[in-house]
Amino acid sequence: MIECLMSEKVKVAVIGVGYLGKFHAKIYSEHPDVDLIGVVDTRLENAQEIANQYSTSAFTSHQDIIDKVDAVSIVVPTTYHYEVTMPFINAGIQVLLEKPIAATVAEAEQLVKAADQQKVLLQIGHLERFNAGIVALSELIDTPRFIEAHRLGEFTIRATDVDVVTDLMIHDIDIILSLTKSQIKNISAVGTKVLTDEIDIANARLEFVNGSVANVTASRVSNKKFRRIRVFAPDKYMAVDFNAQNVEVITKTAKQPDQPFGGLDRKVLEIQPVQPLDAEISDFINAIKSGKTPTVSGHDGLAALAVANQIKDTIYQNPLI
Repeated sequence: MIECLMSEKVKVAVIGVGYLGKFHAKIYSEHPDVDLIGVVDTRLENAQEIANQYSTSAFTSHQDIIDKVDAVSIVVPTTYHYEVTMPFINAGIQVLLEKPIAATVAEAEQLVKAADQQKVLLQIGHLERFNAGIVALSELIDTPRFIEAHRLGEFTIRATDVDVVTDLMIHDIDIILSLTKSQIKNISAVGTKVLTDEIDIANARLEFVNGSVANVTASRVSNKKFRRIRVFAPDKYMAVDFNAQNVEVITKTAKQPDQPFGGLDRKVLEIQPVQPLDAEISDFINAIKSGKTPTVSGHDGLAALAVANQIKDTIYQNPLI
């Protein structure tokens, strides 16, 4: 249990204000329970630009703000997650760390162990857990029989320091692990390079101890953006469109003389869309102020990374890769 900051504003800094980090800074600057102490970027002009926008201070080294904050968002390239995060954990500072948790499972294990020992909140930025459709789905489904997820996108130069499994598929891996709540007993996977030196398109089949099965596809070389997950259970299935943030529910209807097997009833649940990053940061601040475990803990981030690495290892066992 972390120390609570019930009535105080939380002093926060954002480490790394590139494409995503600048949105963290904006949201913190508008949060009623946050005092945005500063932003950090190794490129001084970046830090100064964002600092000027949100009336805060600019720094070029994360070491410069360790003694000034209660919490940080760390939004740096994955390669640097471990070396930037560990000093904050050791200093007792609460951390929201962008996904994936670390470059390797060994580094992730050390971060989680240190956070547990220091009683520091370590939240991992698996953004899609805060998608309104996924939040509703998780409340409607108990034990899924079969899950099918597709996450396809056009190629962008951003995030090519990692493969598509670690960049995109890991979102759905995290969601699937949260829905099945079971250990994996078998993984089969295929994938290939297309534009980069890393895996650009991949498919994996995950079989769980409780009998659930998931089929997951991710691509960053598609000609359009498509992000959808379908979850099948006895007598019904549900589908979430990540972009629309809605849930389509198909349920079996009662048998009729002209329908001896019953029919199918379709409805789309009316769900208020949210900005997932706003929800994620609010969850982080609420966890700090209440002392509760965040929605996506360091342990969750470690589990998702471990499965992602198993998938990659399986892919690379194929001599055609």
